[in-house]
Order: sequence, then structure tokens, then C-alpha cells
Amino acid sequence: MDKDSQGLLDSSLMASGTASRSEDEESLAGQKRASSQALGTIPKRRSSSRFIKRKKFDDELVESSLAKSSTRVKGAGGVESGRCSGSEPSSSEKKKVSKAPSTPVPPSPAPTPGLTKRVKKSKQPLQVTKDLGRWKPADDLLLINAVLQTNDLTSVHLGVKFSCRFTLREVQERWYALLYDPVISKLACQAMRQLHPEAIAAIQSKALFSKAEEQLLSKVGSSSQPTLETFQDLLHRHPDAFYLARTAKALQAHWQLMKQYYLLEDQTVQPLPKGDQVLNFSDAEDLIDDSKLKDMRDEVLEHELTVADRRQKREIRQLEQELHKWQVLVDSITGMSSPDFDNQTLAVLRGRMVRYLMRSREITLGRATKDNQIDVDLSLEGPAWKISRKQGVIKLKNNGDFFIANEGRRPIYIDGRPVLCGSKWRLSNNSVVEIASLRFVFLINQDLIALIRAEAAKIAPQ
Repeated sequence: MDKDSQGLLDSSLMASGTASRSEDEESLAGQKRASSQALGTIPKRRSSSRFIKRKKFDDELVESSLAKSSTRVKGAGGVESGRCSGSEPSSSEKKKVSKAPSTPVPPSPAPTPGLTKRVKKSKQPLQVTKDLGRWKPADDLLLINAVLQTNDLTSVHLGVKFSCRFTLREVQERWYALLYDPVISKLACQAMRQLHPEAIAAIQSKALFSKAEEQLLSKVGSSSQPTLETFQDLLHRHPDAFYLARTAKALQAHWQLMKQYYLLEDQTVQPLPKGDQVLNFSDAEDLIDDSKLKDMRDEVLEHELTVADRRQKREIRQLEQELHKWQVLVDSITGMSSPDFDNQTLAVLRGRMVRYLMRSREITLGRATKDNQIDVDLSLEGPAWKISRKQGVIKLKNNGDFFIANEGRRPIYIDGRPVLCGSKWRLSNNSVVEIASLRFVFLINQDLIALIRAEAAKIAPQ
């Protein structure tokens, strides 16, 4: 009896010890959970990092697309709250979701307001860059300078040569955009500040002349033969009226242009001849009957012409051998060109590309060919297929006056006046000579001509 009671006592003590031990372990585990919850840390759940790929059904594809769109709309706040909650669906719940029949819901076609705002913002700078791509910084600077000079957008459209062709409406819209659009104005100013100083100087030299400038230039007489010092003095006397980039040479070139078009104060436009029909040179040429001009073949005349041709070729060879001593020197006009006159140059026929130095009392103008050599080959200046092989002759008289005689089919224009075939006209300093759309300025060496006149005056009494 004592043994049985002792065994029962031992078994009860062992059961109470194990129970107390399990209660202690549970209390320790509870304390650990409480401490971890107090610290805000959640014990990591052991799971595999591998992703098992399996085929998705149509209803699952629709659910995944809806889930992605909902997470995009919620943003970052919703994602973080979902992560912190730590409630992940178990595998049994995932199976239930996959097995449950779900009706496919089509996504709404209307975009969210956040996306529309992003699209609008991305389109705006594209329009600005496209607008700036047509208008170069040089065009903007040309436009600003021309408007400040003339105060007239129509004159700017007609007188300024931009990098590409703009209509009057485009010029007006660009000017108003530079004035009132802060984005375009800021970008244009930044681009203009990055231009090279040489490019800025070239653009400023092309600025249009204002009415005040042309009024001052028109007061210079057409027969006064002004020099560069005259225009330099005009610049010094009126510094506020002229543009800052004006030079005496630019003023002289514009004055010659005004003189050519009869825009000076002492010039008057000549009235047209009276009559119903004005006959010009081309109409008179059309009236000529070519059949009447054809002559019969003359062998004697042809023989004389061949002999004369041989003689001319022989003389041409002699002239080619002595070319370095003779007559006209052709120089290319560059920014660093030599002076126009020296002690042997009587006059200069100055063009846009080349200049011809006259060093003898008589020179011929025309178009050089294999069989016809002349002193001044006008084909070096530009297209000369309309010019005769011997178009004209410039001659210096003993009294110091220069005369030009027209020997070609087309007229020669001296200061806008036509000189027909067989006629001649007196040339003065700064005269504008135009031959078949090629323009030249005739400049006279006044010092050398004065010496020639003095020698002629000494010889005349004897």
C-alpha cells in the first residue's frame, strides 16, 4: 500500500513538473512575442524564394490586370500599408481564389486624370522646340534689328533675307511671340546670347536703313562725287541718327543705290515717253526680218576674213606674251583687298566678285572666247552668255574725260540710262554700269587724271 501510494506521488510530481515546465516555456514564448510586438518587429516567416511558374487561366489574367491597375492608382502609400499589415493570404486561400468563378470585368477605357496631365505636360515642350527649330537665333536677331530700324513688319518681310522663306503672317506671329510669350522669348534670348561675336557683327551689318538715315543720305548731291571722308564726317555729325554698326563704306554703297534709283533730293524721275505703246529694244529686235539680213556667199570676202582672222590671232599671241605689262589687271575682291588705285591705274571697274584695273587709255569690254580675246572679260564676274563678245569700249580723252561706247547688241545702262548700240556716254566717278544684269561701279583715280589734265593744258598753248 505504501509502495502504490509512493508511485502515485512520484507520477503526479513528474506530471506537475512537465506541466510547470510547459507553462514556463509558454510564458517565455509569450514574453518574447510581447517584446517583439513592443519593438515593432515581426518574426520572419520561413518561405521559399523560388517562383513556380504555371499557366494562368483567363479569369486569373483579368484579376491580375485589375490588381496591377488598382495598385498603380493607390500609389506608394497603399503599398507600404499593405506591407506593414503583414497579412499574406495562405496557400489554401490562394487555391480558393483560383477555384472560385470570377466574371471578367473589362477595364474602363477612360484614363485617370493623373495620366492625362502627364501627357499634356510632355506635349508642351515638343511644340516649343518645333517652333524654335524653324526660326534660327540669327533670324530672331535679324527680325529684332529690322523692326527697331523700320517699325514696319511689311518692310521687314520684303527687305530682310532670312535663313528660309517666311510669309508675312509667320513674321508677325514670331514677333508677337517674342514680345508676349515668356517661354519662347526666354529660349530665343538664351540662343541669341550664344551667337559668336563675328556672326552678330555680320547680322548687324545687314540691318535695314531707317527713314531718318535715308533722309540724311539723300541730302548728299548726285553730282558732288562724295568720298569715304564725306560719309565718315556724316557719321560723326549724326551719331544718334545712324545705326551703331554703320560704316562709311556701307553709307557710300547705299548712297550709290539711292542714286541709281533716283531717290536723292536733287534728282527727279524722268517721265515715260508719251504714246499708246512704248517701243523697247527687244520689241524692235523682233520686228527685224532675218530673211532680209541673209546675204549670198562671197568667196572674196571669206578669203579676206580668214586673212584678217590670222592677223588677229598673231596679234593675240603677241599680247599674251606681253600680258604682264599690259592694260587690265583682274583682282579678286576679298575682305583684305589692296587699295583701288596706284600710280599706274587710271580707273577701276569694280564688281561684286572681281575688279578690273584700267591701265591704258582704251580698253574693250565683252565676253572672251577661243577666237576672241578682249581686255575685260565680264564672264569672270558672273553669267555672261547674254553679253556680246565685244560689248563696248571705254576710252580716256586728252581732257581727262572717260567715255563708253556700246558696240554690242544689248544696251548698256549708265546710272539707269540706256546706251544703245552705236551710242556713247560720258562716265563720271561712282557711275553705276549695268551690262546684262551685271553691275559695276566705275571709280576714277582723280590724282592721276589731274596730272594728265595739267600736262594737256601745258601742251595745248604750244
